[in-house]
Amino acid sequence: MNAIKTKTMTNFRWVMCALLFVATTVNYLDRQVLSLTWKDFIAPEFHWTDDNYGTITAVFSIVYAACMLFAGKFVDFMGTKKGYLWAIGVWSAGAVAHALCGWLTVQLEGYASAAEMAAVETGSAAALLIATTSVWLFVAARCVLALGEAGNFPAAIKVTAEYFPKKDRAFATSIFNAGASVGALAAPATIPLLAQYFKDLGIGGGWEMAFVIIGGLGFIWMGFWVFLYEKPEKSKYVNGAELVYIHQDDETPVAETKNDEKEPQISFLRCFTFRQTWSFITGKFFTDGVWWFYLFWAPAYFSDQYGYKSSSSEAIMLIFTLYAIVTVLSIYGGYLPKLFVEKKGMNPYNGRMLSMLIFAFFPLLALFAQPLGAYSAWWPAIIIGLAGAGHQAWSANLFSTIGDMFPKSTIATITGIGGMAGGIGSFLINKGAGALFTYSEAQGSAFSFLGFDGKEAGYMIIFCICAVAYLVGWIIMKALVPKYKPVVA
Repeated sequence: MNAIKTKTMTNFRWVMCALLFVATTVNYLDRQVLSLTWKDFIAPEFHWTDDNYGTITAVFSIVYAACMLFAGKFVDFMGTKKGYLWAIGVWSAGAVAHALCGWLTVQLEGYASAAEMAAVETGSAAALLIATTSVWLFVAARCVLALGEAGNFPAAIKVTAEYFPKKDRAFATSIFNAGASVGALAAPATIPLLAQYFKDLGIGGGWEMAFVIIGGLGFIWMGFWVFLYEKPEKSKYVNGAELVYIHQDDETPVAETKNDEKEPQISFLRCFTFRQTWSFITGKFFTDGVWWFYLFWAPAYFSDQYGYKSSSSEAIMLIFTLYAIVTVLSIYGGYLPKLFVEKKGMNPYNGRMLSMLIFAFFPLLALFAQPLGAYSAWWPAIIIGLAGAGHQAWSANLFSTIGDMFPKSTIATITGIGGMAGGIGSFLINKGAGALFTYSEAQGSAFSFLGFDGKEAGYMIIFCICAVAYLVGWIIMKALVPKYKPVVA
């Protein structure tokens, strides 16, 4: 009986993958609350422009970038269990803190209520003061959110490397990373409706409760993490057969990994001396901003271009369809390198780079979003969905290159460094987009690009940048690391 039990492999690694999936889903729900409420619920109350919103998203991105630089090292130092708990606890607190921004603005500006504040003449000095105060309060809450969220992907990638062999990591990463798409998918179907529901009940502007409810989900997840996570060598849910499968790539025998001996470490500064690190930095810098642009601006895009309020059935269906495409197709992004490795005999790195080249062509479809949007809003929704699926598939493989080439003890650190680069890229595109949209709208027909005028021209410019970013990133990555070369501590 014992022999049979030994030969039958447990599959607890997939339970951990599911837990990472839920965490990433919650992560992206928290990010999306602002993007789905600012245009129709928050902006009228605080007299925001696109530039104001662009400032908030840009500051979030740059703070996220700065925190990512150290978050990975923090997770490696604290250990996966404590590091992840700190991350999700802080970001959940930051998400809930957004709900206080309205009340604080009313108090600081000396108004009797939010309604009185909203009634101030748009464009007046008083409106400008209200916008400025509220923007910086939201920036403060966003900074706390960024501080916590910076730990999510370093911790998740570290868990994936702990629980999966190299050939399965991209697939496992694509599954938990699909949580980003599922979070973005669930967000438009829930958040605007929550905000509208509580607004109709007369509870503030409605948007406050959306932040409180969605932000509270992270605290529930923490309970499951405390009871379920341990390193596979110490987990009571992982048997010997599964442990052998997990460690099939390791040079050190499984029996030796069960002791408490620490893996060799690579110093933080030394990480920057490797071409492999700069390859990962390149991949994140050129592409993360594209995904975040789609995430943060898609609801505003359908509102600006087609007049669909975020709580309307049309907007909900468009955003839902967009992210449904992303969710379904992105999972296959992790399966493709597995196919190349098992069927074509490639090493994991070559399989991933070939997969990433294929996925780098998907975002080119964004070039057609604006032209086809003249016929129907469904065309941009489908096209952005396909481009987003390409990003998620690309991202799953990009993250997995770290586990291919770096020791497990350094994975979170490298993930954080790359995340910093991605945050900088996101800062540039979000701040630039906000300023461009405000400027192009003010210029009207005097501002044109490729046959589009005004704000439509602004969107076309950003879509062009998003379209070519992946191919540029891939070319530089390939030049930096042309073939598989693991880093030795």
